[in-house]
Amino acid sequence: MTAFLATSAALTVLPALAQNTWPDKPVKLVLPYPPGGNVDGAARIISEQLQAVFKQPFVVENRPGAGGMIAGEAVAKAQPDGYTFFMGANGPILFSPTIFKRNAYDWKKDFAPVSSVSFTPLVLQVHPSTPYKTVAELIAAGKKPGNALTMASPGAGTTNHLLSEYLQRESGAQWTTVHYKGNAPATTDLLGGQVQFNFDQLSVAGPFIQQGRTRALAVSSPKRLPQLPDVPTLQEVGFKDFSTETFTGILAPRATPKEIVVRLSDALQKILADKAVQAKFQALGSEARGTTPEQFTEFLAKEDARWMPVIKQANITAE
Repeated sequence: MTAFLATSAALTVLPALAQNTWPDKPVKLVLPYPPGGNVDGAARIISEQLQAVFKQPFVVENRPGAGGMIAGEAVAKAQPDGYTFFMGANGPILFSPTIFKRNAYDWKKDFAPVSSVSFTPLVLQVHPSTPYKTVAELIAAGKKPGNALTMASPGAGTTNHLLSEYLQRESGAQWTTVHYKGNAPATTDLLGGQVQFNFDQLSVAGPFIQQGRTRALAVSSPKRLPQLPDVPTLQEVGFKDFSTETFTGILAPRATPKEIVVRLSDALQKILADKAVQAKFQALGSEARGTTPEQFTEFLAKEDARWMPVIKQANITAE
């Protein structure tokens, strides 16, 4: 009996010791997109900072495909030992399993939210070879039968895609959506003129707008952006009371020890409150903002409730 009690006590102590020494080897941040987009940019900023805090590499691993579910499913099924995390955005975290009709994971059941990382408004932009100077002109073209408008989406179920579907539903316009595996290839085809327009994060769109390689028609934020003071909001051009932005955030496999989740969340909140780090995100057109696990969970639930009706009413699928 004494030996049994001693063994049981040892087994109880071991997980606690592991949590206290975490991390003692490299940690993976698995991303649902290829290099080059806003999620990848945010991950590169925080991985460097996390490595400085924890004295272990935080390795960014890009695993695009299936609307982000390849990366999400890999993390959901990973060992919950604090060495694999999912860093995603609105679509891969919340909507892709529904849109792709694939029961890969459910964020409420399979993940433990850790913290938000950044928030970025979207810009409606067109290729400069198009004749459209306003949202009204673009919508009018989309209402013409048999129009050839094409919109570049970084993936089915992304906020970019859902915003496109929302505007079509509200305006009565229609266009063809071309889905890509992430922001980078979608932007490449927009810049090349293979597609006419897209909805992209300011972090990606900003430099191309400044260079004249794309033309901004509207922003999704509730107020005009200081980076684009002459570009109206969607509310200003007729979509009353509407605003949205993309977020990036980190989740752990559901059974990851709470102590590890809290330690990582606490570190992220301090990192993202640092003025130098905030300046890096601002340079990308994003706002750095960390949250507690409880705050991030509440935020995800509200976003889920906001957008799922749009997905169902518009019958949005990747098929």
